[in-house]
Amino acid sequence: MTSMPRQSSRLDPEIAARLKRSADGLLPAIAQQYDTGEVLMLGWMDDEALHRTLTTGRCTYWSRSRQEYWVKGDTSGHFQHVKSVALDCDADTVLVRVDQVGAACHTGARTCFDADVLLKDGADSGPSTPDQ
Repeated sequence: MTSMPRQSSRLDPEIAARLKRSADGLLPAIAQQYDTGEVLMLGWMDDEALHRTLTTGRCTYWSRSRQEYWVKGDTSGHFQHVKSVALDCDADTVLVRVDQVGAACHTGARTCFDADVLLKDGADSGPSTPDQ
């Protein structure tokens, strides 16, 4: 079982009131390259990580494995400079559009979604039927 991130935060109370967090107080945060639309990675944010992201211009995440905050690029040099932050329609996911410097994935790959493609361009997916 993972412990929950810090509860106190400097996040604007109006924003905090809108968020629908998981049971452990986290929101999935999708990082997307701002100019190409390339999906880079998924991280997790609590209210404080979101506050830091909004106010510093650098992506801050909550590490579920290390139980601590981390700023993308502080150790790797692969920074994410924030261009915009948006909530999805249910306010349970954050989309952070960034200018990624270097690799986004901890493996050194540009994105976390290059290595294990399960379906590409609908190939071999069989006949499709329109949604009714």
